Amino acid sequence: MASSGKRQARFHGRIEGQERICAHPGCVEAGEFRAPAGRNPTFDGPGDWRFLCLDHVREFNDRYNYFRGMSPDEIEEAQTPYGGWERQTRAFSVNGSPPPRWADFTDPLDAIGARFRRVEPERKDGRPLSESDRKSLRVLGLGADADRRALRQRYADLVRRYHPDRNGGDRDHEKALQAVIEAYTQLKSRPAFA
Repeated sequence: MASSGKRQARFHGRIEGQERICAHPGCVEAGEFRAPAGRNPTFDGPGDWRFLCLDHVREFNDRYNYFRGMSPDEIEEAQTPYGGWERQTRAFSVNGSPPPRWADFTDPLDAIGARFRRVEPERKDGRPLSESDRKSLRVLGLGADADRRALRQRYADLVRRYHPDRNGGDRDHEKALQAVIEAYTQLKSRPAFA
């Protein structure tokens, strides 16, 4: 077995390279293991630590009880898998700066956008609709349950509205007219409208 230049740590959690004396009164061993000492970590920074030798950190760990001083109800609540989820929190602070825009995030799997995507309803008659069918129905302003008669009626109404011969020669709606014709042509031969 090849030996690396670095000595393997025998005990997990040992902090080497700093000369400290064990914080236990009267102990002169090296304080290589840290244990909480009073203040817990907060947003203001890490908590307070004291450094103990191996024997005294083992003694500390044997006496440590997270639930000391709690009532049975508080212990049960701390042990539930939903502990802390009932509190309302703010996603972003508004201390003078606006929250980030969704466009500022890289989302290669479309996880952010997918959450807000609307699910289109299925047809009541069970006939399948492809995504292009749904897109064409949106162009015509029809719902997923439209039948062949509603499709023809809506097509006729939109052609009358957008055709230059019917609206006084106004050619501003030519793109909309072309989209309506393409949508109707695509839908009229589909099984859902047969």
